Amino acid sequence: MTIDRDGLADFLRRRRSVLQPEDVGLPRGSRRRTEGLRREEVAALCHMSADYYARLERSSGPLPSEQMIAAIAQGLHLSVDERDHVFRLAGHRPPARGASGDHITPGMLRIFDRLQDTPAEIVTELGETLRQTPLGVALTGDTMSRSGPERSIGFRWFVDPTVRDLYAAEDHEFLSRLWVSGLREVMAVRGRDSRAGHYAGLLLERSDEFRAIWERQEVGLRPRETKHFVHPELGDLELSCQTLIDPVQSHSLLVYTAVPGSESHEKLQLLSMLSPRVMR
Repeated sequence: MTIDRDGLADFLRRRRSVLQPEDVGLPRGSRRRTEGLRREEVAALCHMSADYYARLERSSGPLPSEQMIAAIAQGLHLSVDERDHVFRLAGHRPPARGASGDHITPGMLRIFDRLQDTPAEIVTELGETLRQTPLGVALTGDTMSRSGPERSIGFRWFVDPTVRDLYAAEDHEFLSRLWVSGLREVMAVRGRDSRAGHYAGLLLERSDEFRAIWERQEVGLRPRETKHFVHPELGDLELSCQTLIDPVQSHSLLVYTAVPGSESHEKLQLLSMLSPRVMR
């Protein structure tokens, strides 16, 4: 496949012109005259330089990589069909759809962008964090920057003991069984050759605890609505976790709240005062 520079430029300009600041969680200034988003705003959403993005809209510049096109598709809040189209315009084969994909649908992003004052995150069916609100980072640490199998909290649970420090000790045994049960169910749906099957194979080799629980053949365990966190600065937190599932991509939006007037609610108000921490 070869790049269609003019087609790519026309498509990007059109998508930018119809996307409004409130669509992506940005404030609309009183002096805004630009139709849609500014180029520098789109570049920031895509985590690239404004000059690089501007050259794409001018049908010039270097050939964009698959990673760059994926970032642009996400930054412009494209649907899966639109994402596939822009990949083809850029001369690339579109990524796989469904559970193995990391592209977040526009509807899910619109909801997420309105939760910036709440601890929230978007995760895959394997517990891989795709997005976190600032308060989500303050609550659980930066879990977006992981790569490979360690992107999955279920995988990290069995290979990195420090992950468990964030959760009440009395919940550890249940959470271990929960992660194993969930991984078994995903592997049954996606197949042994899937990412879930790969993670299971690695954990069977590396973790005696995982192997022992795996042999129980448990399925059907579900997360408890109330989660007990042990925050390194705020201490014990009892938070309710509400979940919204996107059936197209099998992603889940997790939103953490506390009962008004409770001690956990008061502590939750302090999260905005904490610097985002990085979980080891």
